[in-house]
Amino acid sequence: MSNVVITGSNRGIGLALATLFKQQGCKVFGLCRHTSDELEALDINVITQIDVATDEGIHNMHTSLAGVAIDLLICNAGILRDEQLAQLNLDTIRQQFEVNAVAPLRVVAALQNQLNAGGKVAMITSRMGSIEDNTSGGRYGYRMSKAALNAASMSLSHDLAHKNIAVGIYHPGYVQTDMVNHGGDISAIESASRLVSLINDLDMDSTGVFKHSNGQVLPW
Repeated sequence: MSNVVITGSNRGIGLALATLFKQQGCKVFGLCRHTSDELEALDINVITQIDVATDEGIHNMHTSLAGVAIDLLICNAGILRDEQLAQLNLDTIRQQFEVNAVAPLRVVAALQNQLNAGGKVAMITSRMGSIEDNTSGGRYGYRMSKAALNAASMSLSHDLAHKNIAVGIYHPGYVQTDMVNHGGDISAIESASRLVSLINDLDMDSTGVFKHSNGQVLPW
């Protein structure tokens, strides 16, 4: 069975991904700051106290996963804040950079030696990180942090190529989660189902490609 590690797995898209990969027979390691009843009910390997934006969280992750050979690493944890030009909050901008851009890179770097040759890394990003696709402005911290994550993911696709590790860069869609007060247009399980399909098809020919969960290739 494949070993699958998922950050931010206690709710939303992360929980749905953990559910589907468990159904596929994978051994799933669900990482989160705090667990949830829904996550515990999956009967997977739940690892708590993992705040990927902190030194302690990265240390706890590395210690808890010691000796685990990873076939698929999904960096899903992220936050959304709202800044407008007239009310520019630099603290929330910095916070989003730490959680959305720096933390996923730290996770991959910390676990890189445990990634199996021929394995996969999936980065859950957002089309709001697309510069070309920005037609409405605002959301400075989220847009900037996701653009930075896209750039890091592209670099990872090159730096991990020597181990035949493919990197998928995915926009999950506008998903009905707590992050958007459940105002999305698709459910978390539908988004996760699309993502699982893309991840299962991910190979070295599609590494480093920025895709919508519906399969559309997105502009940078």
